[in-house]
Amino acid sequence: MLSPDRSPAVYRALALHLAHPDPSQPPLIQGLSFELRPGLSLLRGGDGRGKTRCLRFIGGRLGAPLSGQIECSLAPEDIFFEDPTDPALDAQQASAWLAGLRRGHAGWRADLEPALVEGFALAPHLDKPLYMLSAGSRRKLGLLAAAVCGARLTLLDTPFAALDGRSTRLLGELLQEAAAQRERAWLLADYERPACLQGVDLQAAINLGD
Repeated sequence: MLSPDRSPAVYRALALHLAHPDPSQPPLIQGLSFELRPGLSLLRGGDGRGKTRCLRFIGGRLGAPLSGQIECSLAPEDIFFEDPTDPALDAQQASAWLAGLRRGHAGWRADLEPALVEGFALAPHLDKPLYMLSAGSRRKLGLLAAAVCGARLTLLDTPFAALDGRSTRLLGELLQEAAAQRERAWLLADYERPACLQGVDLQAAINLGD
């Protein structure tokens, strides 16, 4: 169900074409149009349909599109798209990774950190280098940062992968809260609409196909 609320869009794309990572292939994203507004939006698609590519573009990690129009007034620090599972971060201490993000986001909610550290069972891991954390714990570290960063646009790429049951439930609660927010826009990319979001109003449902 789409939300009847029509808050101003923080990001708008019209007829967007994005190149395939393999230049010999046709464009991966062709003619995609969407608007992202405060609340929660869903970007769904099967394997290889371009979910991550689309998030990387919105997050400023790719160059110019092949064609299309983009309207976005957000500064880079207003967009959160971080991946603590990146092997390039292996040697960095978990707490130091968080501290770096904290300095870069003026709206960071440090008051919310302790409850989420407990909820995601991260306390034993904060003083470890990231290479010592499991894939699930590294993902949970990223979800904690996403929840408290205060960014006007937050991008999440298949965030339920590798999570335990307790963390899955907590993430579901955070996303339900995100759907009701009127200051922050969230875009969740996944293969299907998560079960915890059935019946939750979405600002947009963007379909890349199966």
